[in-house]
Amino acid sequence: MLARVNRIVLGNDYRVTVRRGRRSATANVVVSVVSRPSEPTRFGFIVAKTVGNAVTRNLVRRRLKGIAHELLTTDPTGYDVVVRALPAAAQATWPTLLEDVSRSFARGVEKAA
Repeated sequence: MLARVNRIVLGNDYRVTVRRGRRSATANVVVSVVSRPSEPTRFGFIVAKTVGNAVTRNLVRRRLKGIAHELLTTDPTGYDVVVRALPAAAQATWPTLLEDVSRSFARGVEKAA
């Protein structure tokens, strides 16, 4: 589980990140990134009903949280990141999701910098 300092919890923070953030998309996810210098990186997740039923959505969300936990150990600090799962994410494997989120996050960081 992500530590509280690494989670986006306020609706306004989600809105700002999605509306003003730099987006990068793949077939499975859309990642929005906003720079927050000298702050810890925070992740938020959006998994809509179009992804599937509750069991499927929770599976996708848990996978995305695990990927975010891995990214926190290797990637830079100072960003708000919102990962929006697309319907194709329901059939995606762990390695595919990991690659998509990592690549989109890296592209978003480049754009936001």
